Amino acid sequence: MSRPPVLIASSSAARPVRLVTPAQAEALEGREAAWAAANGFEGKAGQLLILPGDDGSAAGALFGVGAAFDPQSARGLAARLPGGNWRLEDVTGEAAVRAAQAFALGAYRFDRYKPRPERDAAVLAVAEAVDPEPLLRIAAAAALAREMVDTPAADMGPLQIETIAREIAESAGAEVAVIEGDALLDENYPAVHAVGRAAAPHRAPRVIEIGWNLDRADLPLVALVGKGVVFDTGGLDLKPAAGMRNMKKDMGGAAHVLALGRLVMQAALPVRLVVLVAAVENAVSADAFRPGDILNSRRGLTIEIGNTDAEGRLILADVLTRASEHQPDLTLDFATLTGAARMALGPELPPLYTDDEALAAEMLTAARDVGDPLWRMPLWPGYRASLDSEIADVRNDSAAWAQAGSVTAALFLQKFAPTTGAWAHLDVFAWNPRSRPGWPEGGEAQGLRAAFEMLSRRFSPKE
Repeated sequence: MSRPPVLIASSSAARPVRLVTPAQAEALEGREAAWAAANGFEGKAGQLLILPGDDGSAAGALFGVGAAFDPQSARGLAARLPGGNWRLEDVTGEAAVRAAQAFALGAYRFDRYKPRPERDAAVLAVAEAVDPEPLLRIAAAAALAREMVDTPAADMGPLQIETIAREIAESAGAEVAVIEGDALLDENYPAVHAVGRAAAPHRAPRVIEIGWNLDRADLPLVALVGKGVVFDTGGLDLKPAAGMRNMKKDMGGAAHVLALGRLVMQAALPVRLVVLVAAVENAVSADAFRPGDILNSRRGLTIEIGNTDAEGRLILADVLTRASEHQPDLTLDFATLTGAARMALGPELPPLYTDDEALAAEMLTAARDVGDPLWRMPLWPGYRASLDSEIADVRNDSAAWAQAGSVTAALFLQKFAPTTGAWAHLDVFAWNPRSRPGWPEGGEAQGLRAAFEMLSRRFSPKE
């Protein structure tokens, strides 16, 4: 069910949210000072105090910002303010844009299986110079990715991902092609087929390809590639129960590139666009691929399987190879690829891998500017030898001596990534493991806004 927008154009009737530092909180006077003291409001970052009017209704609010206002903190306001229209006082320029974006992101809620009591939503009236429409599109894209991740695997299988891809393509007038089941062998996607063949027939593996503006040879080509493992049991190298609990989110990479692709098409960026998703279930059955198997790949490299729980890189190998056949100028892949990335950087800071210095700088600058953090990690050449196999071209689980599992996974992907232009890999978690205002526990979009900001700056429509 569609919801009304949480951002509207500037309105003088909106109630004010005043930003308050600790020093300003100490300087409050009269009724405000007494009310703040009674409620323990000290201007600490994230503190919110609703100011009552003469009739007892909410007339305004004080929002603690600590030493300085972080626009991202506005993400927590959408769920905490009473319903109706609000405005941020004295927030202008780029801070107003970023705060409005954060507010819209904070309005997300997943209630497909447990509807919540309806209440009037808090709505932010943006600063006069801010256009709410592009911000709402970005928030909707993040919500799409989060909702896909939050939806259990029983209701978000390969077919459902295909359906969403078709809807996105149709809305933009783009082309979509799907190769499913045993046809993957005929069309030379052997690694995708091997990983997904153990699933039930109605959850057969598939490769989904969206093409937009492909007849415009004068435009640069951008390829977006996503890992779509709808549920990862670990295969025959079965995960323990704790490790399997949240594996509905293992299609987070697919969710990200579909959402990002939709943004690119909605913004009409002057590019040719290819979105590639490998959607599979890594299930256990008599036909599951095994440790010790040697798989073929679309690129022609043979892969020795050391661990069936390192399946995401296998399906990405085939679709990255397919991306390279388009000779892209820029390729981005998103994948919930390794637990090692979480060990290195935790759940809130996804690693970015690229050997292109200009792209790294653009991505990190965009990430910082929009408050969508990334951290660059090295494609350390010294660890490439950990992927060597005695009986195949490469192994899917790196030798134990290398230890750096996120790095070696990225090095594996690099063997299959396009070489005609820049390539970057984002090893996202796609999940909030703790709940806080504006960041509910569950699916999260990571690197999505940073990537779109980078693409928008690099390929801005010409006036």
